[in-house]
Amino acid sequence: MPPAPRAEAAQSGGPALELLVHGVGGATPQEMLGDPRTTRITGDATAAVYRRTEDVGAEQHPERHRDGPVAEAYCWSNLTSGNGSRALWLLLLPFMVVNLAHWMRPATLGHTRAVRLYGVLVRLLALSLTVLLTAAACEVALDLVAWQCAGTPECSVQRSWIGFLSARQDGWFSQPGRRLAVAALVPTALVGLLWYLSNRTWSAYESQRPLTWEEPADTETAADADTDEDTGTAVRPGAPLVRPALGRPGFWYGRRLVARLRAAHTAAGFLTVAAAVGVTAARHDRSAGSPVPPVTGYLVEVGLVLCGLVVVAVVCHRGRSERRLDNRVDRAVTTFLPGTALVLLLCAVVHSAWSRPDWVSTGTLPGEAVFRALALGQGLLVVALAGVALSLYRRAPEPRTTLKGLGGPAVAMLACALGGVMTGGIAQRVADWLDGPGTPGMGAGADIGGPPVLLSWQASVIPVLLLLLIPPVGWLAVRTLRRARRTGPRIEAEYEEEHPQPGRTRRIARARATAALTDAAPGILGLLSAATLLLGIAAVTGSWLTGEVPGLAADGTAPIVESLAETAQSTGSWLTGFGVILFVTWGRRAYRDVSARRTIGILWDVGTFWPRAAHPFAPPCYAERAVPDLSSRMCAWTGSTRGRLVISGHSQGSVLAAAAVWQLPDPARRRVALLTYGSPIERLYGRWFPAYFGRVPLEGLQRSVHCWRNLWRATDPIGGPVLTDEGPGGHEVDRGPLKDPLVYGRTVEHPLPEPILGHSDYQADPVFAVERAALLERLSPVVPQQAGGVPQGSAGRSSG
Repeated sequence: MPPAPRAEAAQSGGPALELLVHGVGGATPQEMLGDPRTTRITGDATAAVYRRTEDVGAEQHPERHRDGPVAEAYCWSNLTSGNGSRALWLLLLPFMVVNLAHWMRPATLGHTRAVRLYGVLVRLLALSLTVLLTAAACEVALDLVAWQCAGTPECSVQRSWIGFLSARQDGWFSQPGRRLAVAALVPTALVGLLWYLSNRTWSAYESQRPLTWEEPADTETAADADTDEDTGTAVRPGAPLVRPALGRPGFWYGRRLVARLRAAHTAAGFLTVAAAVGVTAARHDRSAGSPVPPVTGYLVEVGLVLCGLVVVAVVCHRGRSERRLDNRVDRAVTTFLPGTALVLLLCAVVHSAWSRPDWVSTGTLPGEAVFRALALGQGLLVVALAGVALSLYRRAPEPRTTLKGLGGPAVAMLACALGGVMTGGIAQRVADWLDGPGTPGMGAGADIGGPPVLLSWQASVIPVLLLLLIPPVGWLAVRTLRRARRTGPRIEAEYEEEHPQPGRTRRIARARATAALTDAAPGILGLLSAATLLLGIAAVTGSWLTGEVPGLAADGTAPIVESLAETAQSTGSWLTGFGVILFVTWGRRAYRDVSARRTIGILWDVGTFWPRAAHPFAPPCYAERAVPDLSSRMCAWTGSTRGRLVISGHSQGSVLAAAAVWQLPDPARRRVALLTYGSPIERLYGRWFPAYFGRVPLEGLQRSVHCWRNLWRATDPIGGPVLTDEGPGGHEVDRGPLKDPLVYGRTVEHPLPEPILGHSDYQADPVFAVERAALLERLSPVVPQQAGGVPQGSAGRSSG
């Protein structure tokens, strides 16, 4: 693919452009530009750049825009939202969360092996989640339905839809092995659906090669300045820097890794189904009297083990490569690995369907050992990941890094907990539906044996976990109220109000104190992850030692203990099922209700901002489309017009704007100013993702961009300052906190009470227009007709 035209350095003045990038929740072009008549300049229905219709062709008539820059709006909300069906992406939440853990490793200088080990451990955790989800589908379809219910007359007689599988019918499908073969279609279809969704979004994002821009020969390359899993190197403070890690040519092009991981995870899913079907039949064949030679079962098991080792090797062997656009595809892996696993699955199905007239399904499938091994393996991987993260942090500590470098392991533990809640919740609800009036696993009155004992123990610890969270949440509430009371006198002094109004002061103080709760999230997450790990160990130990659900294991103890155990088991069972329903409900509401989207959208947009480096079935990375879009638009515009450009980003749009500026070649970057407001770049990204948005990368961005200004408010729960420690001789970046509300009480100029804006409508503040004009003036050369212009209001509305 030929390179795009090189962005030329301008030698004379030209038009000015403000490129607006909205934040979480999205906005229409009409809202952003403040005009009902807009025209799409470039892009498609998913993401595009718009202008006012009257501004089309403004470059040819600069005299018409003497009072301010031409405004363009980049709308990217359709990359993360759309029809209600996308709410089903929330079912992929554990995959998205574990993918986040990959990017949360501490910043480091060197230490290549530790960086690679960190990536390997996260990818293994991600693989275990795929196996866990598939095993849960096998538990429901193969164990609960085909093995237990269809093999029990009391259960199958009440459900006509499984009558053809019932042992009572004595038909062709009544044999246990054939019932398992038919039920294997459900988890196989699930794995195929995950592969299809990943492949479809991969074709739309990761496989789209971005434009390449020619760089001057003396320009520092990303390979000299950045850090990734392959090298483990980083730029030292004070070193000359053009672009930190996110500026690498291949950072937003993850085609090769996603293809490899998709093949490995698809194969792992097929192998899990094959093991559930084939191993059960093989164990029966090794018993006396089976007409099937045991050697066939051994061959199937050996094939599964060998293919499983290949899957693990593929996952461990290679991480991300970002130094260049990696157009290679590992065709042997991506083509033959899933195909081989599917062939083994077919062999296991054929082997299981072999006639065994005397085979009778009793009890439950041997799934207890599988879920217990997965839980233990995930716990050990999280502990190992914590050790590596602490080692990296101690070698290059950054004080503002979340949880002293343990943010990644904490989030990985949360991903495992979410996976356990979702899989256990589905199994518990299906078992409760099939077992008639009894409680799953309690024996008396139940039609079936129920799910594995471990799932009941894991459900039982959920109420305990919620109770443990009450004290820290209560402490935060009390601290917030105290902070609000202490803030009141400062607010009245700040506004110099002669006649303060206690109610107005309380509302402003409460808004500031509530906004500060964001900074307490790491501590709560750390406590939650630690408690989850300890309670998970207790659940595995309890299920292993007793072999019974908590309600039965507590028999014979004190009455209060029996009552608490049964209550915890039943409450946890319902909570897990309720949690799955809640995921889907919140997802649909987030895509239908704008206010709900703005409330929970920031977490979702943070999760889908990062490329799929650990889990290929995670929701797609919208930044792989948005960042190249923005950088290409800026580079093309500055190269063709030789004009000045301010990229203006609000909230999540400021993160996209910064990432796009990092991708620009040096000639284009010299003509670009960065204006951010309500930005989570440091408050959220810098603390949770220090290797990519930490102090060193942000100082590098400050030095590499021509000028940068960031606006923030104390009432904003998301945005904040981006450079907490200004470097000597550097440009001043942060301006804030801005007054919010703009006016304390009613005045002649403001007869109505001014609202507390918080995270929205930054452009309504007069400071915004002043700072935008100052940025344009600092860009060289200055356009004469704009030098004396009066700063104008916003070109559009910020979106929350």
